[in-house]
Amino acid sequence: METMDSRIEVLRADIQQCRKCSLYETRHHALVGNGAENARIMLIGEAPGAEEDQQGIVFIGKAGQMLDKILMACNFSRDKHLFITNIVRCRPPGNRPPKDEEIAACLPYLERQIELINPSILITLGATALRSLAGGTSRITRDRGKWQYYGTRLMMPTYHPAALLRNPGLKKETWEDFKEVIRKYREMADPGHPCNYV
Repeated sequence: METMDSRIEVLRADIQQCRKCSLYETRHHALVGNGAENARIMLIGEAPGAEEDQQGIVFIGKAGQMLDKILMACNFSRDKHLFITNIVRCRPPGNRPPKDEEIAACLPYLERQIELINPSILITLGATALRSLAGGTSRITRDRGKWQYYGTRLMMPTYHPAALLRNPGLKKETWEDFKEVIRKYREMADPGHPCNYV
């Protein structure tokens, strides 16, 4: 009988060996994601950047450092509370946005990952992640900060940390979105979750 660990290892191997689209030709790593494999919160970004592709770890570049500051303020730990991944697992050349066919090739991996990790809350980071899960008519500027459902799971769209680096004026709205996540996490998982800001 398959165990949870063996199913996660099969998924990991499937992602790392994937050749379903042309991105495999230029990648250094196909990124599975990292964090707690029983996390109640899953963060979903767009695609690996240059540093992530080189090192094989999600969100470690400048955008990742920005994300870590937000998570620290929330008192969320990558090891305990979260699993972080991307819609597309290989870096698009020149950090261009992923193409529809690349997203379509990768989405089944994300769906399997969500099923295995079984988070209560999904946080989509940026327009690509939101559109990929909520549909092509979604707009990050209109829909961020509003709870939605992905199947039976709650989903909070917010800005990608890279957008905050380009436009620091978005930080306030993004922080409001994460405060909503803290409140919902307390309601669904841990009423005593400590955070000095909420």
